[in-house]
Amino acid sequence: MHSADALESSVLDVLDKQIVHALVSDARIAFAKLGAILGVSEQTVARRYRSLRQRGILHVSGQVNAVPLGHARWAIRLRTTPDKAVRLAESLARFPDLSWVTLLSTGSEVTCVSRPRSVERRDKLLLQTLPQASQVIGLTAHEVIHRFPLDEEWPHFSHLFTAAQLRELGSRSTPADAGPEAPVRLSAEDEAMLAILGRDGRAPYAQIAAEIDWTPTRVARRMAELVESRVLYFDLDFAVERMGYAVRAALWLRTRPADLAAVGAAIATHPETVFVAATTGPTNLMVSIMCRDTAHLYRYVTQRLGALDGIADVEVTPALRVFKQAQTLLDSDRISLAR
Repeated sequence: MHSADALESSVLDVLDKQIVHALVSDARIAFAKLGAILGVSEQTVARRYRSLRQRGILHVSGQVNAVPLGHARWAIRLRTTPDKAVRLAESLARFPDLSWVTLLSTGSEVTCVSRPRSVERRDKLLLQTLPQASQVIGLTAHEVIHRFPLDEEWPHFSHLFTAAQLRELGSRSTPADAGPEAPVRLSAEDEAMLAILGRDGRAPYAQIAAEIDWTPTRVARRMAELVESRVLYFDLDFAVERMGYAVRAALWLRTRPADLAAVGAAIATHPETVFVAATTGPTNLMVSIMCRDTAHLYRYVTQRLGALDGIADVEVTPALRVFKQAQTLLDSDRISLAR
């Protein structure tokens, strides 16, 4: 058995993987429903989920999609010097508007994703805070102008279910950039609820209701409205190294304008892909991938990407260390909740 496969098997068994896939499909699925689908007890599902969290393997969080609020996402590349790179990444990880803070393998570049919730916060971050930081010697900001929906969300465990089980679970699609015609306005109670869900995407309705002085029924109804309007979506952070994936990489591609949509859609079908979007800037396509090792990364670049027409250039930037994912900090190879 491949060493990475052996590692994955020692961490996640089949039931764990089925629970992971179910949470990817529906992050707030009732454990009683999931147990019935899988043929195990509600208590067994709850115990396994608690174990996955306590071992630092996964974390469920509610995420805010800034686009329906009238704001854009940005992928930011910051150049620094190797002696200051770790300190810069640690500082960026503490910013609430920033996610996916990553030190690249060059040792002198840090990338992150920004989802500012106002024009003022965007301008302060991009025009003042980051450029003026003593560790930063250069900055490139790529606005995300289109996100391509994935065929299946990573880590691709759907094959462990029967067709009937998958129908009962339903499917999750990549959060769309399109939203309501007019930007959604959030109340103070909405913001408080979103903050709670950011810490724990499975927080019970009753807990949220008690904290924001609403009824559980009202919380459930408003949460459903925010999901329907695309403002709220649920995401899972993983300790991917403990699942057998040693290489994360960002790819920065240039395509001919006429080929951009076709190339992005094709990459979205690749099992290694976890994110692909068209962007502004010197490159026009950003891709995040997961590979088991560097040999897998090489095969991906030469075979999967190499088979696509329309790619003029590609820069491969493996991650040396990930400091923060969507909502969680990483402590070595384990998830630790962001504060």
